[in-house]
Amino acid sequence: MVLRIFGWSIAVTIVSVIVAFLYGGLEAMILVLILGVLEVSLSFDNAVINATVLRRMSEFWQKIFLTIGIVIAVFGMRLLFPLVIVWAASGLGPVAAIDLALNPPPNDAAYFDDGRPSYETLLTDAHPQIAAFGGMFLLMLFLGFIFEDREITWLSWLEKPLARIGRLDQLSVVVAGLLLVLSAEFLAEDDKIATVMVSGVLGMITYIAVNGLGELFHVEEEGEESSNGPSELAKATGKAGFFLFLYLEVLDASFSFDGVIGAFAITADPIIIALGLGFIGAMFVRSITVFLVRKGTLSDYVYLEHGAHWAIGALAVILLVSIGVHINELITGFVGILFIGAALVSSVRRNKRLAREGVDTEVHV
Repeated sequence: MVLRIFGWSIAVTIVSVIVAFLYGGLEAMILVLILGVLEVSLSFDNAVINATVLRRMSEFWQKIFLTIGIVIAVFGMRLLFPLVIVWAASGLGPVAAIDLALNPPPNDAAYFDDGRPSYETLLTDAHPQIAAFGGMFLLMLFLGFIFEDREITWLSWLEKPLARIGRLDQLSVVVAGLLLVLSAEFLAEDDKIATVMVSGVLGMITYIAVNGLGELFHVEEEGEESSNGPSELAKATGKAGFFLFLYLEVLDASFSFDGVIGAFAITADPIIIALGLGFIGAMFVRSITVFLVRKGTLSDYVYLEHGAHWAIGALAVILLVSIGVHINELITGFVGILFIGAALVSSVRRNKRLAREGVDTEVHV
């Protein structure tokens, strides 16, 4: 099963490495591999969260996410998204923006001799509003999880009190709004405060809208407790499946913001970024998601979902802080791996304890 799930990712990786070598030689090939590893390390928590949603979708919508969704992830977020940002920031047409991306200034300078900013400079300048949108979307997702009362808790000493105060109506919106105001006021440059606020509010609105549509078409499984968020939908078809698909795409986009921006610390070449982040990284993240669903890993190791949400909370805070302070992308990846690893260890210990008590914790799929 492992080969069947990861076979396409391995094949795409081999092809991408060959294309990179033909495109830019040994250096390009190495950069593509580095970007692929970077994307997977930054997005493992993304795979866990995707799996919590994907396992609730019908087989049809799972296939849609793993086919059309991968096209959106590769070409939409890793290739077109940076170009769209440059179009908007520079006022250039699509052809001129592509030419700017493929023909950087000599010696990777920030500006051309005639004073025009480089592709990398334009995209970096747009980082505050990108970080505000993605940070607020992920923050709302995190707050919605920790403010919900749950039968199983991981960091019980913290999660249970947060669940109690989460009974206050719209507390997630209040907390997220307060953090957005503080981020815009103290971290954003004066000329970007308004755009950061607007982008952050749009991130909140996007989450509320997509989450609300998921709730509208909620299909509750027999014997299952009602729970917050689209990640708890039953095997969804029709409109429910569509809105789950939409939710996953927005979620995936929010996760990919830091990786796309961080890639420019390694290279500004959009072809290399698309090969590394998109074809290699995004494919492997999808494969990991499918593996988690097929193996029933989230049911076997019950704290993984908790760890992934805490990693999301950390990523949201990092994105908001990065509005005014540069944070190395490796720190982002390490924090996510730390939470996921700790949750996995806690889950293993729980399973061993329950096994000693004669409780079968394994999910047979």
